[in-house]
Amino acid sequence: MPDANTALLAARPSRTRLSTATIDRLPLTVQRPAYDRAAVTPGIVHIGLGAFCRAHLATYTDDVLATGDRSWGIVGVDPLSPAIRDALKPQDCLYTLLVREENRDRLRVVGSFLDALATADQLDEVLTLMAKPEIRIVTLTVTEKGYCQDAATGSLDEAHPLIRADLADPTNPRSVPGLLAEAIRRRRAAGVPPFTVLVCDNLAQNGVKVRGIVVRYAELCDPELAAYIAGQVCFPCTMVDRITPATQDADCATVEMTLGCTDAWPVVSEPFKQWVIEDRFPLGRPAWEKAGAILVDDVHPFELMKLRCLNGAHSLLAYLSVIAGIETIADAMADPQLPAVMRRLWTSDLIPTLPPVPGTDIPAYTAALEARFRNPGIRHRTIQISSDGSQKLPPRLLEPVRELFAAGKAPAVIPLAVAAWMRFLLVKDEAGNGYTVADPMAAALTRIARVHSGDAGALAAALFAIEDIFAPELVAEDAFRRQVVHHLDSLMNAGVQRTLTAFLATP
Repeated sequence: MPDANTALLAARPSRTRLSTATIDRLPLTVQRPAYDRAAVTPGIVHIGLGAFCRAHLATYTDDVLATGDRSWGIVGVDPLSPAIRDALKPQDCLYTLLVREENRDRLRVVGSFLDALATADQLDEVLTLMAKPEIRIVTLTVTEKGYCQDAATGSLDEAHPLIRADLADPTNPRSVPGLLAEAIRRRRAAGVPPFTVLVCDNLAQNGVKVRGIVVRYAELCDPELAAYIAGQVCFPCTMVDRITPATQDADCATVEMTLGCTDAWPVVSEPFKQWVIEDRFPLGRPAWEKAGAILVDDVHPFELMKLRCLNGAHSLLAYLSVIAGIETIADAMADPQLPAVMRRLWTSDLIPTLPPVPGTDIPAYTAALEARFRNPGIRHRTIQISSDGSQKLPPRLLEPVRELFAAGKAPAVIPLAVAAWMRFLLVKDEAGNGYTVADPMAAALTRIARVHSGDAGALAAALFAIEDIFAPELVAEDAFRRQVVHHLDSLMNAGVQRTLTAFLATP
């Protein structure tokens, strides 16, 4: 059913559909847009129509529209497939946010998306819209791999098939860097000032990184455009946080039962949300601070805290859990050992690498994270979190290792997390159940794992040789290599429970 990786089944024609015409029939307990949507005009184009943006950016913007500023409606663009567009359009782009707590569900119909497009069959329409003067911000949630970056360097992967295709035909782009560059080129040609590019993905210094990727792409096809982007286009950094699991059949049933009508693709989230934004918007922005966003001069301390403490812990829990056959993060938190390993990751390896974060007690932040992870209402599947490890491990866990060694310290828990990722590539859990590795490098990684499935040392060595994931200076640390191999051998031969028992018994 609804899932970021599968096409959506159409709503059943025998049921009433959520839409502008039916919204007034919803139960009074369901929150709905507190403004006249017909009076709202678009000011934002959002690229990437997955669950996260609809639980995060869209709700902040929905709250701003309710304050009376009606010039910041969102038009969503899906760069992958028309599936979500085709689900939202018959609903006038209304959809339900199901906020789940332990003993309570709250439903909210979000109205900030005014339209939905897909580049697959509406590319020119998308580019024409992005070139309009009223579009002042382009926001993005396309995941790490959506930016066509080299995972090892964070720069543009110039050999990426989409990039090579775009460079051959830059006015018909299919990549995100190509789309941004062509839209900016069109605005410049028409004398329209450039929009602000606001990246809302979990990348360290996300605005800086994507700026470098887009500028480099432009250099390869139009050096004058590259100079213009480098000098005139703002790419503020952001930190975003809200746990948003993939929507399941049971969630759709809950929404339909409560609404009394069908929502083809609702979104599920936890109650907590946070958004920290560098305040650099030459053409203006919504007053997101009225909806709880934090506007700052430098987002780096906040994003580093979140990327390492939340996302790093998620990666640790996900790989160990998938191997052990544990389905969700809440289930992992009920395990007798995993929470203790996670706490040690924070205290020993991650918190020591963080700078001070304004107004934040970092140990209190991690304690709050643990409480969020325990929310049984959020079925955040560990296999979902395990995706794209080749892209996620470097910023979440491998960079902290390098910083620890540079400071004369050794990591205590990260080698175990890396070993768990390596064991995960064997595509079978301890009970022999298979699963799919979702990763841009999945074919190569699983082939390596298959060849070396009986030898932890050989498997680790082959994976360490991939410089797109492991920096040579990190692999040169003998203590790190030995720890990873030790844990990998134990996970392969003794299993997760006995490995964690031995690990926790070691001071």
